[in-house]
Amino acid sequence: MKALVLSSGGVDSTTALGLAIKKYGKDNVIALSISYGQKHDKEIEAAVKVAEYYGVEQLFLDLAKIFEYSNCSLLQQSTEEIPEESYAEQIEKTEGEKPVSTYVPFRNGLFLSSAASLALSKDCEVIYYGAHADDSAGFAYPDCSPVFNNAMNEAIWEGSGHQLKIEAPFVNMTKADVVKMGIELGVPYELTWSCYEGGDKPCGKCGTCIDRAKAFEANGISDPAL
Repeated sequence: MKALVLSSGGVDSTTALGLAIKKYGKDNVIALSISYGQKHDKEIEAAVKVAEYYGVEQLFLDLAKIFEYSNCSLLQQSTEEIPEESYAEQIEKTEGEKPVSTYVPFRNGLFLSSAASLALSKDCEVIYYGAHADDSAGFAYPDCSPVFNNAMNEAIWEGSGHQLKIEAPFVNMTKADVVKMGIELGVPYELTWSCYEGGDKPCGKCGTCIDRAKAFEANGISDPAL
């Protein structure tokens, strides 16, 4: 069996890549890195380093055009500032009724749909992506939820003529659990990038930086990338 893994260069997707490689072997795994008009290229640069580390084939796709009308704070054209607070604080402000400002409209839906076409073209039978429970909590990122995952899996399974399925192995796990698994797998977290800002070093203030720091702290280790 061959697997296509959505690889952003961050903690979750890199752990998913490591997991797929352990299960299927690196010769049967392809990494797909997608640009979506984000404010910096640090994620893609990290994804390249990770793919080189593992020695897997890497594909690239640019979906920036689709998101050019969005004012999501992660995007180049946005007039919004990236929040310097935890996801919990952001969810409290939205009262759990709508996504946070760093939610890119239906991004995972588009990523998975695009990945499905590429996966079928490359004779893959499964797509891995790194959605986890912390991201879907409080409706912050609804396209990371178990409900969304199940719906997309069914759509891709039917739309591919029962040739392709998706797996989100961490969808019911916390980020701390993901990191714990990654440590056991020997995932090269020192190569990864999570920060929403594109500085020389992670800002330590955005939601994903805070989330990442807590995940490593929960496992009793320092972030290898710092």
